[in-house]
Amino acid sequence: MPELHSINFEVRDYECDMQGIVNNSVYQNYIEHARHKFLLAHNVDFAEITKNGIHLVVMRAELDFKKPLISSDEFIVTTHAKRQSKFKFEFHQEIIRVSDKRVMLKAKVIAASITDKGKPVIFTGLDHALAE
Repeated sequence: MPELHSINFEVRDYECDMQGIVNNSVYQNYIEHARHKFLLAHNVDFAEITKNGIHLVVMRAELDFKKPLISSDEFIVTTHAKRQSKFKFEFHQEIIRVSDKRVMLKAKVIAASITDKGKPVIFTGLDHALAE
């Protein structure tokens, strides 16, 4: 099974809402950035494949919020992926607070590979990084 990919982050003040916790929409930014870094770590340049007419697009995102992050929290986002079908991938991600190793969020993101015209296309450039 391919190695679990992880990336470090720190919560910035402006990412918090009036309650002093990270706004729910910000978590999407965290996990998207982590997915792009996952791709790069596996020699898949998101911008380059897009230029070549293959688009990896999010079709569904399931986010389970466990505990809130607050300003200055340091955390990691872990990512691994598997193929769901010929055209779809599942990205499984967790946000883990560094100070106590607590899982703050679990996410499952379904992405599809499509052409410029929106038609499904088989993308094999990520196969080497997929879990069984």
